[in-house]
Amino acid sequence: MTRKYFGTDGIRGHVGEGVITPQFFLQLGWAVGKVLAAKSEGERGLVLIGKDTRISGYMFESALEAGLINAGVDVGLLGPMPTPAVAYLTRTFQASAGIVISASHNPYGDNGIKLFNTDGTKLEDDVELAIEAQIDCTMSTSANLGKAFRINDAEGRYIEFCKGSLPWGFNLRGMNIALDCANGATYEVAPKVFKELGARVSVIGNQPDGLNINLNCGSTKLQQLQRHVLETNADLGIAFDGDGDRLMFVDNKGEILDGDQLLFIIAAYRQRHGEGCNGVVGTLMTNFGCELALEKLGIPFARAKVGDRYVIEIMKKNRWLLGGESSGHIVCSDVTTTGDGIISALQVLHALSEEKQPLNTVKQRMQKMPQTMINVKVAKAIDLDNHSEINAAVKTATAQLQGKGRVLLRPSGTEPLIRVMVEGQDHELVERTARTLADIVTEAVS
Repeated sequence: MTRKYFGTDGIRGHVGEGVITPQFFLQLGWAVGKVLAAKSEGERGLVLIGKDTRISGYMFESALEAGLINAGVDVGLLGPMPTPAVAYLTRTFQASAGIVISASHNPYGDNGIKLFNTDGTKLEDDVELAIEAQIDCTMSTSANLGKAFRINDAEGRYIEFCKGSLPWGFNLRGMNIALDCANGATYEVAPKVFKELGARVSVIGNQPDGLNINLNCGSTKLQQLQRHVLETNADLGIAFDGDGDRLMFVDNKGEILDGDQLLFIIAAYRQRHGEGCNGVVGTLMTNFGCELALEKLGIPFARAKVGDRYVIEIMKKNRWLLGGESSGHIVCSDVTTTGDGIISALQVLHALSEEKQPLNTVKQRMQKMPQTMINVKVAKAIDLDNHSEINAAVKTATAQLQGKGRVLLRPSGTEPLIRVMVEGQDHELVERTARTLADIVTEAVS
């Protein structure tokens, strides 16, 4: 299925380059409106628009709004709002679609869009393809223009939804929590959620200026939060990315917990309490230690391709409720429809509260295997499956691990890179094997 604009996670790029221009967003808004109008059989649809805090969001919000109105669709403006909040509000308002203007964890100079259907899940492939076809058509003006309005209680609705995802009476009283909001979309809502649940909260990364989103902060750059946790003697720290759909934790000793470890904590708690855990979906990059730890608890595990779209597909296929990625995208489908940093953090905190043990202790139940990943730059796409020299090198590397690890070569979905990943029990062997394999791949593709 050939796509011209949409990737696995919407549309993303550098502002002013490629399709990331106001003109394209105007045409995109019109195309979305035309496709939705056709699907709603003549009824005027409603589309919600949220955004993160990067400066170009104002420009693209106006362009999308104009295109949608021109197509005869009403527009509800949410302002700065986490991506999962837009998914939730789209479902709540029974809107035809929700649009998020964001480039997630990328720097401020990038931007893009993510789209949700009326159920708060990613758009179906046929709808995305229909929108792509409409984008290339000549834009016309509807005889019945849409209207725009601001949804003033959007923040409060989402905060109450997050708090309501926990059992009645649950609170965080007595906890000292540090937050890093990445100067992004969670800068207002996240502190309020944790404070209203009774925690003592200190916050960094909550002064967005349009240019500092993800700048040396957030879930991809944790050094500031690690220092802040130690300086404030916090029980733990939580870092979100720019649009709030992923997270990382830092324990009271300043040590990082990634998405694999957090996913295991949630799954292990559910297995020991309540109705159990019927299965977990990870990705090709999920640490082998997570798989082994889940196996010890009798929890089935499956790997998907990298990307929350693929994780959710297998979750639905297997009727499992938990899935996630090492990067911190975690999906709890019994609570919400997409990856949600705040919801996932609350699930972890609920597990810790019930276990009555600190994060540093609970994390010991899963031992991560040493993992080394090296990015090899490539000039053009390469078919790894049919490259005999690379395949022979992978077989040799796998044999060196003696069944106590694994090797993975994966083309990046967003950059001209081949990711060479090796993991196993012996740290020195893992690093040496990864370097050797990366050198062979570099020679083969040069």
